[in-house]
Amino acid sequence: MAVFDVKHVGSLSPAVPREGAGPSPCSACEIRSLTICAPLNDIEQTQMAAIVSTVELQSGNPLFDEGEPADHVFNVTAGTVKVYKLLPDGRRQVTGFLFAGDFLGLANQETYAYSAEAVTLCNLCRFPRRKLENLMERFPRVEQRLLNIASNELAAAQDQMLLLGRKTAREKIASFLILLARRARQRGVNDNPVFVPMSRTDIGDFLGLTTETVSRTFTQLKKSNLIRLLPDSKVELSGREDLEEIAGGF
Repeated sequence: MAVFDVKHVGSLSPAVPREGAGPSPCSACEIRSLTICAPLNDIEQTQMAAIVSTVELQSGNPLFDEGEPADHVFNVTAGTVKVYKLLPDGRRQVTGFLFAGDFLGLANQETYAYSAEAVTLCNLCRFPRRKLENLMERFPRVEQRLLNIASNELAAAQDQMLLLGRKTAREKIASFLILLARRARQRGVNDNPVFVPMSRTDIGDFLGLTTETVSRTFTQLKKSNLIRLLPDSKVELSGREDLEEIAGGF
């Protein structure tokens, strides 16, 4: 899903890379089965680890900006990242939210086609693009994995087109919550209550709604006993079946 009240991305402090100089960051990776490294055996994984460095991003910090040289690609290992494009009139369209296991930074050209920014504290594995391309020639299973990732991104883009098109605000918010729950279940974490770390503005920029409409719709769903707003950015899907019906089979 290829990923907010930040209007001036360029003013934010840059990502601080933390090079993996110690033991391989892959040896104790808890989400390896979700990453591009999943198909590799131990020997191949050692060679992959040799080109990896790690990056930690604080909430609100950019990973890269649209138009910058696409020298690296990334695998999210913890946290939430949003990806977005800035429109010519200054508005922003969030195109997706990425979670642990998600891959980003692929580019058909020499520059990034979108911007990426941390929603929460994030950890990522960073791969030099050219070195990864060389490894893929030796490890075709990684290339197949990336093709699968690209296919999933296409499906996510089609889902978002539906969200931005025919659905009402109520249907959009219900679909968004169900989507987050499904993504959580895919990662093997609790899907109810669902973790919603993004701001109302973030959600609005993703769904094509104003911040006020997003807040009002959450309040309406709460009053209808379909959701409960909990501490720590969690939302309990009290009426999950009803939410799924409102979402229209999303």
